[in-house]
Amino acid sequence: MSNAVFESVLAQHDLGRLHRDAVSILQVNVGKRCNQACHHCHVEAGPKRTEQMVPRTSDRVLEVLAANPGIQLIDITGGAPELNPQFRPLVEGARSLGRRVLDRCNLTVLYEPGQEDTAAFLAENEVGIVASLPCYTADNVDAQRGRGVFGKSIEALQLLNRMGYGLPGSALRLDLVYNPLGATLPPEQSQLQERYRKELDALFDISFHHLLTITNMPIKRFADELARTHRTAEYQSLLVHHFNPASVPNLMCNHTLSVGYDGSLYDCDFNQMLEIPLGNRPRTIFDVRDLAELVGEPIATAPHCFGCTAGAGSSCGGALAG
Repeated sequence: MSNAVFESVLAQHDLGRLHRDAVSILQVNVGKRCNQACHHCHVEAGPKRTEQMVPRTSDRVLEVLAANPGIQLIDITGGAPELNPQFRPLVEGARSLGRRVLDRCNLTVLYEPGQEDTAAFLAENEVGIVASLPCYTADNVDAQRGRGVFGKSIEALQLLNRMGYGLPGSALRLDLVYNPLGATLPPEQSQLQERYRKELDALFDISFHHLLTITNMPIKRFADELARTHRTAEYQSLLVHHFNPASVPNLMCNHTLSVGYDGSLYDCDFNQMLEIPLGNRPRTIFDVRDLAELVGEPIATAPHCFGCTAGAGSSCGGALAG
């Protein structure tokens, strides 16, 4: 299936080709090393991956951040971003510029050797946490993320709660992320959020702010799983037939700039993993300074874009449409 199919569906709904708005979020992937190797991971991250951001690149990210005051949020991801030596300099540099910071945390990393003070570091710098917890039951989480992950994740959430994260009225934001166990769309976000809230409170006395539902993207490790189970065409058809035009105005590629560990630029983190460069024109963080120059540029699309526009829509911030 070619990217022309996605663009033709946009046209059928009187939606033109996607073009960039002003960049308000800088999403930075600092590397592919992770202490987990989840079945659905679109990054194919894991303990044996060695790709990581170097100081020259992280310094340039902060230079661009300083030069573009319209960017109010730096969203740091990986792998497990906390394992990269540039994670803390990025956090401290962004906070010194008065910008908000998000850490996409898998929770279990907080118990890795050398990470004993990471939770305290995050709290001290008022870093928002978006934490992976694909279910509130052990069997489902361990099946997707590895044996013992659920128990450690619960311990980490309880630790974060003790530090003030996720509590009602707290400025220390703690959001959870749900993604389906298999080749299905996520359920309705607000209803699932209430189920999570009820179960986690009753079973573990855990509080959080919001639940974000994210669709599994048919790329990399999840794509391999679809191929092994002969469900690739079925899943792609599911996404196409549930295209929701109401999701398009809120797509993260409209206002997010994705930066790879080597400084390469992309329209989104998913394009990054497929090595589809920004607007189909290879550029790096060293080639740009004033990001206003990117406004109006076409956004590179491909068949996996149906994953962001199916059902209620999906982005790194959860559902896109009611």
